[in-house]
Amino acid sequence: MALKIGRAAASPPFRVMDVIAAANARQAALPPGAARVLRMEVGQPGTGAPAGAAAAVVAALQAGDPLGYTETFGLPALRARIAAHYREWYGLDLPARRIAVTTGASGAFPLAFLAAFDAGDRIALAAPYYPPYVNILRSLGMRPVILEAGPETRFQPSVAMLDRLAAQAGPPDGLIIASPANPTGSMLPAADLAELAAWCAANGVRLISDEIYHGLHYDTPIATAAAVGPDAIVINSFSKYFSMTGWRVGWMVLPEALLRPVECLAQNFFINAPHIAQVAALAAFECGDELEANVARYRRSRARLLAALPECGFPRLSSADGAFYLYADIAGRDEDSARFCARMLAEIGIAATPGLDFDAARGGHFVRFSYCAPEADIDEAVARLAAWR
Repeated sequence: MALKIGRAAASPPFRVMDVIAAANARQAALPPGAARVLRMEVGQPGTGAPAGAAAAVVAALQAGDPLGYTETFGLPALRARIAAHYREWYGLDLPARRIAVTTGASGAFPLAFLAAFDAGDRIALAAPYYPPYVNILRSLGMRPVILEAGPETRFQPSVAMLDRLAAQAGPPDGLIIASPANPTGSMLPAADLAELAAWCAANGVRLISDEIYHGLHYDTPIATAAAVGPDAIVINSFSKYFSMTGWRVGWMVLPEALLRPVECLAQNFFINAPHIAQVAALAAFECGDELEANVARYRRSRARLLAALPECGFPRLSSADGAFYLYADIAGRDEDSARFCARMLAEIGIAATPGLDFDAARGGHFVRFSYCAPEADIDEAVARLAAWR
């Protein structure tokens, strides 16, 4: 007799992880001396943790620090330093008690969703979107409401979209925004962010703002929802700007009413973020020169691809205001982005992510290229793509 499997186990894959596996398998199968696979599929900085963060970890280990449990919301020194970060970057005074250190941004999302919503609640977000938003919501019994966005709104949600949704079915219970966004790299100007926050406040909608790519912006200034929405939940991470993906440490800015609910959930789900990662994160704040040098490299790679990709057969690209992604329209070259990406990997050894990961309805016409790899790899990718049709 077959045993029951829970409905949440039917969650669809995060396809980029399958692309990573396929790229790893291709690389392992290559003969000696063959051109290696170029990794443009994943948003993982090629630089690694800043030197000061690694040095702090070594010092803690050599000092015999037991590195045991921390408070559930993290080391007090790290929470205070994150609060200082908001003063430095945004001119915003936040009390450290509103900061919750989490097991990456990925650990923050279920905490936010469970604290703010119930099963059956409707949470709006624009497509294309980061796939785990939808997959986590559905696994928790919540209902994602997809707002199809395009270049006319920089692939971002708008008040007009929300007004139409509210007129048809009532306001949603929540709205998720991301600026800079994955996969498009698009950003919300400060005025648009404030307008969305005001709409949410007026309509009783909980705003959740994913800000994990803050610091990776090029021409559009960043703005935080913490400054315009006192009831908003802000999620950030040390993975992207701070180049610490594998350390699994992030943070949330919480409204006062959700502090204790989120703390209780985190106590039961995660206990605390890894102590050693918190030590590294605290030190990373003092590595500004190294981190800004990383951003300068991304800026150069972005400019290289924006200039070259149209000549390589990708004439329609997202605005790429921030993050380290370009979302390329492949309509006219293929109608199936998964097939297109598989062929690109097999024929020229470039791994990229099919748009179906980010938009079930329209993603067959799009591919996401990540440009956080070393600059030499970006140059080689351009050369390969230029010779491939």
